[in-house]
Amino acid sequence: MEKRKISRRKKLLIWLGADLAVAAVLILLFLHKPSQYNPVAPADPDPNGQQVDPYLHRDLYSKFYNGAQRQRPFEMVVLDQALNEALARLNWSQESGGVKLSTPQVFFTPGHIVLMGTATVEGAELIVTIELGPRMDDQGNLNLCVDKVKVGAIPVTLVVKPMAKKMYRERIASTPIDMQDWRTKAVASLLNDEPFEPVLRVEDKWVRLKSFEIADGKLTAQFTPAKLKPKP
Repeated sequence: MEKRKISRRKKLLIWLGADLAVAAVLILLFLHKPSQYNPVAPADPDPNGQQVDPYLHRDLYSKFYNGAQRQRPFEMVVLDQALNEALARLNWSQESGGVKLSTPQVFFTPGHIVLMGTATVEGAELIVTIELGPRMDDQGNLNLCVDKVKVGAIPVTLVVKPMAKKMYRERIASTPIDMQDWRTKAVASLLNDEPFEPVLRVEDKWVRLKSFEIADGKLTAQFTPAKLKPKP
């Protein structure tokens, strides 16, 4: 009888030790910092009080605005290194539900956009990685396609995507939202895999994303004038 009790105790200790080992490994994997995550250090505040980043304003927004106003086909090139430097100067961060998101980093790899950032939860810093594989269908509709989500070194795509879809459906059911706004359509594409017509309004002009190519460190997009407002 005594031997049986000892045997059960040994088995219990073995299982407990195995559970603790698994938990320790999972914690280490969640806290893992991917080697490619090296965000640009936030810049010191501009002593001249300049609030607009020159790359975002001059090289991206102004070029896009001017191209739209001319109503001729034009090309936009976005470099991930320059974009990351701009994000560092903006010192972007956001907090919601006790989770703080900060220090974002963007990578362009062939066919994919990789977004990384730090999520601070109860003092623990977790590195979140989201891999997008945007695609255009035969009708010219765009789907942003979330291919992978990881926390540290742990893939969580199969858990996060159904949760995101559920949250999206609950949000649109309970809150008045302009479903024709391109930002709403982009969110629906990200969270609910809904393709949308990539037509943007720039003041009184409309432009359409005709095609794009994502290579190492660079995204190249082709735009063309859109004469009419996109169909609902």
